[in-house]
Amino acid sequence: MLTLFTAAAVLAACAGLRCFLNRPERKDAFFWGGRIRLTALWNDGAAFSLPLKRKLVTALSILILPLVWVFRRRSPIGAGLALGGGLSNLWERLRRGVVYDYVQFPKLPKIGRYVWNLADLAILIGGLLLALLERKK
Repeated sequence: MLTLFTAAAVLAACAGLRCFLNRPERKDAFFWGGRIRLTALWNDGAAFSLPLKRKLVTALSILILPLVWVFRRRSPIGAGLALGGGLSNLWERLRRGVVYDYVQFPKLPKIGRYVWNLADLAILIGGLLLALLERKK
């Protein structure tokens, strides 16, 4: 139940934030001393701008999401975060063909050049929780 609640909360937050940020009048903005930048990028590739075709990314998502569900007992919140983020990106990719990314951390080494969305961050944190709890066993 906790996994489904977490996934639903991530889906709702992603949809709401996407609607709020994806407006023509919105301009790039910097926060927290330039550490966070809100921008707009339509990503037609995979995570980290990997040049994978949309059909391949969609197929991989459809195959991976059920695997995450299998591990929900080890970390219900981690699985919920990964499922909610994955479903949000999958839904947008199926609906529009691209994923809307909007947050960047320009001052972070190595990852500062990438633009993310809330779903990406949920997938990352959920995957880390699942991996960490798997290692403890």
